[in-house]
Amino acid sequence: MTLDTPMSGDQPLTRDAIRAMRRSYGETGLTEHNAPADPVDLFHQWLAQAAANEFIVEANAMVVGTVSGNQPSSRTVLLKDLNESGFTFFTNYESRKADEIAQNPHVSLLFPWYAMERQVMVVGRAELVSAADSDAYFATRPWGSQIGAWASNQSTELESRESLEARVAEFSAKYPEGSDVPRPPHWGGYLVVPTRIEFWQGRYSRLHDRLSYERTTPDAPWKRVRLNP
Repeated sequence: MTLDTPMSGDQPLTRDAIRAMRRSYGETGLTEHNAPADPVDLFHQWLAQAAANEFIVEANAMVVGTVSGNQPSSRTVLLKDLNESGFTFFTNYESRKADEIAQNPHVSLLFPWYAMERQVMVVGRAELVSAADSDAYFATRPWGSQIGAWASNQSTELESRESLEARVAEFSAKYPEGSDVPRPPHWGGYLVVPTRIEFWQGRYSRLHDRLSYERTTPDAPWKRVRLNP
């Protein structure tokens, strides 16, 4: 079977079909000559280009990896701030990811921009943002998202969809649309302070470009190295 073979979409792929799933990446490369010394500057460039790409649905979507004991887990969240200090996202502080961050604050972030044959991996330490910063961002969220933050006991077992919708109705009545919805005490942000940021650019024959920026502490200078593909 080749990748040109029509498929109905409702049949499982064979092992050979999965192994044959392959594409040749482009000629656009990433070299030390076109990469700035500060990885945050390069990330800003790539994020802007991803946001302008019509084939990328949410350029700020990132996979957050956490660890509990010897059990890793991952999920997709949205990047909501980026500066020299690090990468910020918001979530329920009683969720599984929050529990795991409390046990082990070392996390990874992955931005998979497949349509551009790029990905960025960030490794760092997560820390709580200030209540004021969480309040400020929560106030900018759509009303429905604000109500959802109150209604959902994220990551806990849910009896039914109807029970969730009942909680949504309860909090919608308590905080009608157009009113000021306060931030739930169990909801807020994390800042991931990076110690390593790796940029991956797909190249032909799987000879990909990988530039890794590393530093030992948040205030240390970045060291840039090229990695084998």
